[in-house]
Amino acid sequence: MRTEKASSWRDAAEPLRGLVNREGYVPVSARLAAEDLDFLSEAREELLSFSELGIRLLDLHQPRDAGGISSDPANPILRCRSCMWRWPCPTFRAMAEAFTPRQREAAPGIPSWRGQLEHQRDL
Repeated sequence: MRTEKASSWRDAAEPLRGLVNREGYVPVSARLAAEDLDFLSEAREELLSFSELGIRLLDLHQPRDAGGISSDPANPILRCRSCMWRWPCPTFRAMAEAFTPRQREAAPGIPSWRGQLEHQRDL
């Protein structure tokens, strides 16, 4: 896989931020392996595809009323509309935990899942 052969730029990129010139570029030369170039050339499209997959999974795993009689009609039992596990389902919970450290706002048009998970924690 290209990602396994490419070098991580995380640690190397941070000190370079202070070198941005007036034109908005960092005037450095870098030695790149062929694997690094392969990775960089495809990274944007692969990240967009992965993001789309995550959005589609979150869209599939949404709560719905489980029906039936509840002892608390104001807070009915919810089940995942896809896998029918009690809400939040394992898929939704795993994805929410993976995304929670990032404190970014959801893009327009994407349903907010954070509020749904926090609501369930309060119950």
